[in-house]
Amino acid sequence: MTTTIAVDCMGGDHGPTVTVPACRHFLQRYPDARLLLVGRPEQLSALSSETRVSIVAATEVVGMDDPIEVALRRKKDSSMRVAVQQVKDGAAQVAVSAGNTGALMAISRYVLKTMDGIDRPAIAFGMPNARGGATTVLDLGANVDCTAEHLLQFAVMGSALVSALEDNAQPMVGLLNIGEEVIKGNDVIKRAGELLRAAAASGDIQFHGNVEGNDIFKGTVDIVVCDGFVGNVALKATEGVASMIGGYLRAEFSRNWLTKLAALVASPVLRAFKDRVDHRRYNGAALLGLRGLVFKSHGSADQMAFEHALERAYDAARNNLLDRVQNRITRAVPLLESHVAAA
Repeated sequence: MTTTIAVDCMGGDHGPTVTVPACRHFLQRYPDARLLLVGRPEQLSALSSETRVSIVAATEVVGMDDPIEVALRRKKDSSMRVAVQQVKDGAAQVAVSAGNTGALMAISRYVLKTMDGIDRPAIAFGMPNARGGATTVLDLGANVDCTAEHLLQFAVMGSALVSALEDNAQPMVGLLNIGEEVIKGNDVIKRAGELLRAAAASGDIQFHGNVEGNDIFKGTVDIVVCDGFVGNVALKATEGVASMIGGYLRAEFSRNWLTKLAALVASPVLRAFKDRVDHRRYNGAALLGLRGLVFKSHGSADQMAFEHALERAYDAARNNLLDRVQNRITRAVPLLESHVAAA
């Protein structure tokens, strides 16, 4: 079965200079994939002769600093919007963009709409952990202020994502808090804990309980739910680790012979760790809760990182992520509605 991906080739900091070669290499590795390259045709001509490529023209580009209103209302023929429209029209199973995050979320929500039972879509991303895998964290910036009900929705959607992409039928969920004890946290977190425990009791999710920030990297649970403000801070901190190690090695190699020797001895381990936490290897965040699949690549992604985003999107489409999320949400809606009514 062919998996078709609509690619916003103009988005991000680098546009076609990164997206086009990443698409070429991706096609070589996935012979059952087909790509719809969306953008200005003259900049995508390098792949026009590929048999599994179709070029979809778009005359406008959403800039990384464009306000959401401009992207949504004024640039109706942007490569970002046209790519998402391919999913809406059924021409593609998933869309990928490295463009403006706020604009991508707004456009995706406007074009595709949200699933029944979902108030706000969320951004989910896997952060490397000490167990050799990744901890999926959501939300990572789409929703700064969240209710307890939103956090329950994130847990359900995150469970569907992990079960679809990581062959984990019963992923464990943790609620990010300032401590493990049930009595800790603000009113929203305490209320969310109640909802998550009820969802676990009814079999909708597996709930570990409260977790702290270091549990993300320890791999204590498979999924961590939090509001978008906290999640985005955690994501940016993770991305800075690899850069810090690289800077440390460069600095130590430039000093005296003793520090150079110490850096030389330590560099294999440090470089292995740097590669392990390299955010490029985990690029590709899912926009969950929409009536269509959309994946967000980091705006500064290089060829390797963007290709990883394409791979994540491909896996999601091939493993029926959309149906899995909808099925889990459908089962959880009665539970959520009963708690909303009680409140």
